[in-house]
Amino acid sequence: MQHSVVIFLTAEGDALPLMLQNVMGTPLLSHLASAMAERGTARFFVACRAAQIDRVKACFAKDADLTIAAEGEVADRLHVFLSSADEDEREVLLLTAPAMLAPASAAPNFDRAPLPSPAYAVKRLALMDAVDEKFSFNDLLREQGKACTDRDGWYAVSSAAELADWQPILAREILSRLAKNGVEIWDYHNCYVEPGVSVGSGTVLMPGTILRNGTTIGQNCVIGPNTLIDSCKIGNGTVVNASQLTGAVMGENVNVGPFAYVRPGTVVGDGCKVGDFVELKNSTLGEGTKVPHLIYVGDSDVGKRTNFGCGSITCNYDRREKHRTIIGDDCFIGCNTSLVAPVTVASGAYTAAGSTITDNVPPDALAVARSRQTNIPDWARTHKVKEKKK
Repeated sequence: MQHSVVIFLTAEGDALPLMLQNVMGTPLLSHLASAMAERGTARFFVACRAAQIDRVKACFAKDADLTIAAEGEVADRLHVFLSSADEDEREVLLLTAPAMLAPASAAPNFDRAPLPSPAYAVKRLALMDAVDEKFSFNDLLREQGKACTDRDGWYAVSSAAELADWQPILAREILSRLAKNGVEIWDYHNCYVEPGVSVGSGTVLMPGTILRNGTTIGQNCVIGPNTLIDSCKIGNGTVVNASQLTGAVMGENVNVGPFAYVRPGTVVGDGCKVGDFVELKNSTLGEGTKVPHLIYVGDSDVGKRTNFGCGSITCNYDRREKHRTIIGDDCFIGCNTSLVAPVTVASGAYTAAGSTITDNVPPDALAVARSRQTNIPDWARTHKVKEKKK
């Protein structure tokens, strides 16, 4: 594999280039960049339209050696790119049309013969000279190019319809790479991991797992079944079962789900429990805090070892602004408590079940905010008699 690659993104009219169209929610170019980096390509040059520059950047790792050139600056920037290569780099790879690189162990089984390859190895100095002379691709490739074929793993991609052919190949390649690093995958046909996602050794990915947008999963975790994790950082030993997490940070040995919904801005400390039908949004939970079931915590800062009773919620929105709730360490929030923000429950305090808390609660106090129970004798018996007479 060549150390440097030059990629030209082509499209007719205002159409999105095929290399920027998605396979499993990720542009084909991102899959290609990941596959090439895995095989030793370290430097990338991409020529595209100015409006596509941000899309192209998103297809590469943040630390990638990437040069992007828009119309009118391609020749100058390509010359600089080529001249800055190592002197002993004799060839570069040139892609003139949409293409994909498949490993020999996962060669596509298409119902058609491979198309002519758009990937060529060309001499670096010859390409530099051609750039200076406002080169013709056809002449350069005919005279200097060495086509890379399907035997080298290169395949042309000629239409959007063909992207579907690549989906199972690309999915399995990513999963196989993870498996080599010690990740246990239960179902290769029902687990989807985007390029750029990191999964630690000893982690189990169960059926229905989807990992997206640079998510990092630690070691010895269990993810799934039926779990979507997007743009998150998950600590070692954490279990996420049948839940959806977006833009969140989970500490180590956290237990999430089933059926939890964790929204952006949430940070959960080590050893926490986020149980079934729990929603967290833009909140922090200290170490050892438990949010077991049927609970909403939004725009809140919760201390360590606090326990929420079933049905508790933070009322964070007054139709104008979002307000924060602050809960200290070692608190107990009774079942069906409504915390109306802005409000603070100091460390060690309790709230009685069924309370609506609108005022701050001092440390180690019990807050009771509900009417005293009244029993009406014989009401039920009398009421039932009336019902029968109807």
